Amino acid sequence: MSFPRMSAPPHLSTGQKHSNMTAVLFVGFVTVGSLLGASSLLAAEAGTELSPQPTAATETNSDTAAKQATGRVARAIFTTGIVDREPVDNLASIPNTVHQVYFFSDLRELAGQIITHRWEYQGQVKAEVKFKVGNGARWRVYSSKNLLPEWTGKWTVTVADENGQAVQVSSFDYTAAAATTEEMANTP
Repeated sequence: MSFPRMSAPPHLSTGQKHSNMTAVLFVGFVTVGSLLGASSLLAAEAGTELSPQPTAATETNSDTAAKQATGRVARAIFTTGIVDREPVDNLASIPNTVHQVYFFSDLRELAGQIITHRWEYQGQVKAEVKFKVGNGARWRVYSSKNLLPEWTGKWTVTVADENGQAVQVSSFDYTAAAATTEEMANTP
């Protein structure tokens, strides 16, 4: 399937940076990339502004409780990059020589929901990135995390609905890279 290329609004054309995060907006699909992701951003359709929180005046608590994520995650992929809104590879184990990892998710039937990518390591939330899914049956989004080489072990990303319920949970192993021949020769 081919999608028309459209330019983003001028204030988003090169990415908008906020607290170590970059948001990139594609018309028809929302894409948000998180570089370190201590805070979150919401991205909406072209022509609307990025906002840190949904407006309380537009939803009541009973409205929020009534909204349940009825959709699904069709694909959830860890990758070393995103090209043309698609992951370049699909990784389950990543060596600690790779310092930035992307999590791509293909969302289905979640129009109007606020979805979160929650990055966790050793039981601690390291980043949360929020997405406002626009009107459409399919939205592709991604977030990314910079990793320090010493953060080896299991990493988990939960795709959560606006009520905090997990829609998808995915994980990868961040492993110590094998020593090179030169490093082994220099070891006493």
